[in-house]
Amino acid sequence: MKKLKLVGILVAVVLIGGVISISFINNNIAYKVEKELCETPLPEKTELIESISRAGKLTGNGNGMQYFGAILIQSELSLKELDDYYSDHRNNEWEYLVEIQEGQSIDVIDHETLNFGKEINDAGYYIVYSWESENSLLKELDIRGH
Repeated sequence: MKKLKLVGILVAVVLIGGVISISFINNNIAYKVEKELCETPLPEKTELIESISRAGKLTGNGNGMQYFGAILIQSELSLKELDDYYSDHRNNEWEYLVEIQEGQSIDVIDHETLNFGKEINDAGYYIVYSWESENSLLKELDIRGH
């Protein structure tokens, strides 16, 4: 009877640990997207204010895991100048996207509320963001993707 109880406890620990570790692994993938943005050299007259990342079902319909990273920058450059600068870093249409940032809310996220900590009251703030996807069983096992 003690062996059966021990096996039951071990199975529960493995299942719970697996669910928790999958979330940490997917969060780490999103963090890598954020880190890549942070490590990209900034254009002149531009300052990095903060960065953020998130993993989950963030936009679109159906099931699927998305990995999002973003940086908030303040720049004297125009949107076009920033977009031209970051377009040199793009490997696909989902990387290094640049938009004017008005307020703390990150509007490119549909299914979750994500905010920068910095209060934005002036012009000259921009969000630079990237989306990533991984072909991994882990994205299917993470409940946040459904």
